[in-house]
Amino acid sequence: MTSTAAGTAPTFQSTLGPRAEVVVIGAGIVGCSAALALAERGLTDVLVLEQGPLFATGGSSAHAPGLVFQTNASQTMTQLAARTVERFTSFEADCFHQVGGIEVAATPERWHELHRKLGQAQAWGVEAELLGASEVLERIPEIDAALIHGGLHVPTDGIAKPVRAAEAMAAAAERRGARFADHTEVTGFSFDSGRISVVHTSRGDVEVDRVLCCAGIWGPSVGAMAGVSVPVQPLAHQYAVTTPLPEWAGHAAEVAQPILRHQDRSMYFRQIHDRVGIGSYQHRAIPVRASDLTRTAAVGDGAEAPSSGGGWKGMASVHDFTPEDFETPWSDARTLLPFLQDSEIAEGMNGLFLFTPDGSPVLGLSREVPNFWIAEAVWITHSAGVGEAVAEWMTGEQPTIDLRSGDIRRFEGFAHGPSYVAERSAQNFREVYDIVHPQQPPEHPRPLRTSPFYVRHREHEAFFLEANGWERPHWFETNKSLVDERTIHPPGDWAGRYWSPIVAAEQQATREGVAMYDMSSLARAEVSGRGALGLLQRLTTNQLDRTPGYVTYTLMLEPNAGVRAHITVARLSENTFQVGCNGQRDIAWMQDHADDTTFVRDITGGTCCIGLWGPHAREVLAELASIDVSHEAFRFFRARRLFVGEVPVTALRLSYVGELGWELYTSAEFGLRLWDLLAEAGAEYGIVPAGRGAFNALRIEKGYRAWGADMWSVHDPDESGLGFAVKPDKGEFVGRDALLRRRESDPRKLLRCLRIDDGTVVSGNEPVFVDDAAVGFTTSAAYGHTVDASLAYAWLPAEYSSEGTPLRVSYFDRRHAATVVADPFFDPDMSRMRR
Repeated sequence: MTSTAAGTAPTFQSTLGPRAEVVVIGAGIVGCSAALALAERGLTDVLVLEQGPLFATGGSSAHAPGLVFQTNASQTMTQLAARTVERFTSFEADCFHQVGGIEVAATPERWHELHRKLGQAQAWGVEAELLGASEVLERIPEIDAALIHGGLHVPTDGIAKPVRAAEAMAAAAERRGARFADHTEVTGFSFDSGRISVVHTSRGDVEVDRVLCCAGIWGPSVGAMAGVSVPVQPLAHQYAVTTPLPEWAGHAAEVAQPILRHQDRSMYFRQIHDRVGIGSYQHRAIPVRASDLTRTAAVGDGAEAPSSGGGWKGMASVHDFTPEDFETPWSDARTLLPFLQDSEIAEGMNGLFLFTPDGSPVLGLSREVPNFWIAEAVWITHSAGVGEAVAEWMTGEQPTIDLRSGDIRRFEGFAHGPSYVAERSAQNFREVYDIVHPQQPPEHPRPLRTSPFYVRHREHEAFFLEANGWERPHWFETNKSLVDERTIHPPGDWAGRYWSPIVAAEQQATREGVAMYDMSSLARAEVSGRGALGLLQRLTTNQLDRTPGYVTYTLMLEPNAGVRAHITVARLSENTFQVGCNGQRDIAWMQDHADDTTFVRDITGGTCCIGLWGPHAREVLAELASIDVSHEAFRFFRARRLFVGEVPVTALRLSYVGELGWELYTSAEFGLRLWDLLAEAGAEYGIVPAGRGAFNALRIEKGYRAWGADMWSVHDPDESGLGFAVKPDKGEFVGRDALLRRRESDPRKLLRCLRIDDGTVVSGNEPVFVDDAAVGFTTSAAYGHTVDASLAYAWLPAEYSSEGTPLRVSYFDRRHAATVVADPFFDPDMSRMRR
């Protein structure tokens, strides 16, 4: 980089070179962040290719308004945003205005929601406070305070200047050896043994070891050239800038006022000297096909759009403003901020951003090409955090922020379909600022994945929620009579949003008699071949070298000993194992580590499963089974192949609800017959179908963890209460040495069971307090009707984790007394499952 006069942009040497260890495609804010983070970790042979100019590239970084609001329902997204703020505030360059952010509530429902959001901020370590309407007015004098109940204020939020932030990060990366080549379009790839070996560009070829795609709206097209599916959808988002406002005349500062979100109207506002920038998500979803985007941006002056209030002309990521879509937002803006009444819209745009089927970014190593990495659908809010996390990943470190919700491998094949991506992404656009309950199901396309039992679920009037495309019954209306004469503890409005008293009755019916649970949505794989045992031994923590017929609960760890997954492994024969997984990430992990002696096959869609659980489960199964299912003949954590009537079944004697019973697997073609046989045989025992609502509460009573809800990659087995599933003496396995090193020091935090003493049912992600300090947060929660207690799991510092310790859980900003209790709270000696 050559030095220039103050106030002018630095000049980057546009050097291509014949090879690079890493080629980053895209010099927007994510690409520049990743380049810097890679260089900081010693990987300095980095070449960043940009089809447009540096650094107003023509992508979304060049037109984004730059709002950085940190608070999010997701801990991961909050941490990525907080790391972005940390990065931006570390530069002397004028790239971040830390003016704070205020989200206002114009309805009682939103005000109630802001109390919950305050708890999320506290749980994730973000400084925040609730302001009354008059306090909001003190900070934003132009607002009509009579229209609002108050606001949530986060003082460390702010406005990024994306182009300048990208430039600052690129300059720091270049000082460490990274190179940047502008006006260099990627035109294709060459491969060697399935890996990208050469990147072809409009200026020549570059040999490469790894590729990181940060191409934004062009990401799907770049991916397609490499044979990689990038499941994202470009959608237009309206942004407009007003004419100058007399009240702000002479404002020297570009931004002095906090950024403002009016989420009841799906809008946000930011100051731009003497004008206001207004963004709206009120309008219809406006999708754009990636194939219709121009490949080369046409921005040459390097001006940053928000600084001047416009300057978007010619950007490929900016489409024509549609005034008709802005009529209602403009009226709402003038109502909330009356000083806009005499102003006009000076200019506007429909700027393109990427959306995904589940609202999270697309990160990590692709399934199709083993050296093609992806960082797409990343907004300015999370940009620097994502760049750092992906750089950690690429350099062999375990990301210090858990990225399970962003890992591209979370998506199954159907979730890459253009129709699915478009439909779900449009829904996420419409719901950007909605009050969305964690269990709120998507509307379309449904039903998508159904088990063979779906027809019976419908006959029993199931209430369905959706997970990973599966229709999953949460309770059955035909069980309504079970509610009579039972004591039911109802949750409050929020925790009870997708709940029925039938859920509690199904819990009790399972403990008292016998129930059938549809477990078909549980991901499962068949691992076979002469190398199958060796593969699983290397990847898991428990001893699997046991005779066929054993089932083992075990963990898969990250290299740093974090819990990557918990799984059950059934050894069906010498070289055949059935593995119950958490999802596609687990199957991909096994496939990545398998050699040509082992076959890892996803069998989820072709099979189905019924959980037959309860004190009378044995009587029901014994009437139909072709073998003896007594405790002596079919012991706990064993697997047998048998017939249930005429249906061939793989039966695993285990239970995730803490009762006697079996998981009964068969191929999908026999599923309906299996259901009917069990229902008929169980009639004399009062057998009922039961849903996921009861299932979740029962497993919490029993102390069974759920990966992704209770523990993830930043937690080790001992912290998670799963040390019993680790057998270091069995030999080498991924994460073993790191875990042994961690065991040399005391744990810093522990997962513990809490009883909410007044019976309040919480939802998860609430902060846990000692005095006035938030020390931890809750994970899974439910009311246990067997033990007549509201339970929640929580991550706590070790010093507050002893049984009997008094704590307080903040729920909608009201603190409820809680006590650390025995774990598990129900049937600690497991006698009910072993009878």
